[in-house]
Amino acid sequence: MIPFVKAHACGNDFLIIEEPLAQRRHAELARKLCARNTSIGADGIEFLERKPNGEFFLRLFNADGSEAELSGNGTRCVAAWLASSEGRREVALGTHGGLRTCHVIEANDPLYLIESEMGIPRVMQRTIVLPGVGEVPGAMVNVGNPHFVLFVECDDFSAHGLSWQELGAQISVSPLFPHGTNVEFVRVLSPSEIAFRIFERGCGPTTSSGTGTCASSVAAMALRGADRALTAVAEGGPQRTVWPTSDAVMRLTGPAEIICRGEVTAL
Repeated sequence: MIPFVKAHACGNDFLIIEEPLAQRRHAELARKLCARNTSIGADGIEFLERKPNGEFFLRLFNADGSEAELSGNGTRCVAAWLASSEGRREVALGTHGGLRTCHVIEANDPLYLIESEMGIPRVMQRTIVLPGVGEVPGAMVNVGNPHFVLFVECDDFSAHGLSWQELGAQISVSPLFPHGTNVEFVRVLSPSEIAFRIFERGCGPTTSSGTGTCASSVAAMALRGADRALTAVAEGGPQRTVWPTSDAVMRLTGPAEIICRGEVTAL
């Protein structure tokens, strides 16, 4: 049996499994356990490794079995679990996208409000060309993992004659991005607020994304003159981003909630 924890951040849900129990079958477990209709269901699995020196390291595998550099929401879910199970109010979590330190601001188990240090973002305007669509202006943003951000005007977030889901699916796997990319569709509502939708690499449409929240905010701040402190609203709810200057660490604040604990039969 493999013990697991399930948690979500604004509806973006993850399983947390301790690394020795995974027996290194990460992709296989992710495809099996994340299936919505035939298993536990989740957007991905965070595999938590406790190193001999006491440090933590996370490996994230998406629902399709692909590995990603990190997840802002998934990292926050792990921080919430460590706060719930071990009373940790601050934890540094290593990822393939860099170290992420999480600070528990409010604790009302099973619900936690957590601020995460998300590294120094990089942003660059870029216009891509898609077959059957043509030129699509946007921005490439890296917050430890890759994103392509589009600014849209429509209430339904559609662009270039396609729904955001259709266009996101095409951009996410475009050969222009050899390792794939996450895609965000952003509406600037005011200098201090944006709304966005997410098509996540390896998962598809999600209700929220921590790194997607950061990437959307970065693009709005750097390219649309938005405030350096923003409320970013996805389908799963709002999160708060602060990016004081272009060479500063971005901070992301949002909720994470423990859903359940259980055991699943090993494959």
